[in-house]
Amino acid sequence: QVQLQESGPGLVKPSQTLSLTCTISGDSITSSYYSWNWIRQPPGKELEWMGLIANDGSPRYDPSLLSRTSISRDASKNQFSLQLSSVTPEDTAVYYCTRATGRLSVMDYWGKGTLVTVSS
Repeated sequence: QVQLQESGPGLVKPSQTLSLTCTISGDSITSSYYSWNWIRQPPGKELEWMGLIANDGSPRYDPSLLSRTSISRDASKNQFSLQLSSVTPEDTAVYYCTRATGRLSVMDYWGKGTLVTVSS
């Protein structure tokens, strides 16, 4: 059973950096045929794919978030992390980490999600 769990502060002030970590159990972040993704859903809005880190450690980002987003991994801890800088209240969302298959990019495993509120 593959499990993913998000962790990090639930409240971030505007202009600060949102930081989350995803811990993986039951699989390796270096698995050859999977990528590891961050997805978010603002209240009342649709799911938004933010970016991923591939099994070789290379990141890829949604162009609209490219300038503010950084995804990295720590293979020794079987974790990957998200940093979103210069946040505004519009970044308030439930944030999910997921695993995606290498062939069709199906999101086959999801964390339960964590709500991050951007507010002063």
